[in-house]
Amino acid sequence: MNKVITIGRQFGSGGRIVGKKLAEAFDIPFYDNEIINLAAKESGFAVKAFERAEEKATNSFLYSIAMGAGAYSSHDFGYASLSIDDRIFLAQSSVIRKVADEGPCIIVGRCADYVLKEREDVVNIFICADLDSRIKRSVEEYGIASEKAAETILRQDKRRANYYNFHANEKWGNVNNYDLSIRTDFGGIDHAVKCIKAFLEV
Repeated sequence: MNKVITIGRQFGSGGRIVGKKLAEAFDIPFYDNEIINLAAKESGFAVKAFERAEEKATNSFLYSIAMGAGAYSSHDFGYASLSIDDRIFLAQSSVIRKVADEGPCIIVGRCADYVLKEREDVVNIFICADLDSRIKRSVEEYGIASEKAAETILRQDKRRANYYNFHANEKWGNVNNYDLSIRTDFGGIDHAVKCIKAFLEV
């Protein structure tokens, strides 16, 4: 398998687990929070700064204000005029491109499909599931209180959507942005891994 795989996922769908198992199956590097750690090391920004930038995306209007100059300023005014959050996104994007240049790997989230959209060796996958199964996973595996699970899931999905929609100028979860979308509530995590593996080996 000589592809770079990006994985977008709904909260509680098990997308990270699917990515991890795929990486083990193909014996290739897996990147999730590792992207933040690498970007922090290269840029000099604290890891917390990257986490805060993602948290701001909960409200798209407030996020646009917090982003300051916005995504387009890099074209108009140069790096020095960018907001801190824009610089953080650029630092993260730089790391994503570097790990992709190093060879086949799996990258979870962080607009990786958009960042790598010019490459021909990238396969973009989206993992989703119905709300009931995501609530179940959130309670059993993430330790979220059952009475708060649905609210947490919707809030996290909104954060991911706003972050993606702002930076990528695309709609998060839109099937046209992905090569394959798969639901983990149908056959479970291992079945999803097998389906994706078969798709990639064609």
